[in-house]
Amino acid sequence: ATQASVSARVRDRVLVLEITDNGHGGADRGRGGGLTGLADRVAVADGRMLLSSPPGGPTVLRVEVPCRHTPSG
Repeated sequence: ATQASVSARVRDRVLVLEITDNGHGGADRGRGGGLTGLADRVAVADGRMLLSSPPGGPTVLRVEVPCRHTPSG
């Protein structure tokens, strides 16, 4: 990948993190490694991880974790 973006927001008491890159795709959390470890950690926090990484890209990783904190302002 030559570019990546990261966004974070709290919506309806859920922290939503989204990471997108313009790489060639093909990421697979089922093969073990870092993505599997991340999914396990998210699950421990009662969250979920969604991954879209079709051949040719882009790859989008979305993590949603319950959050009691709501932003002020």
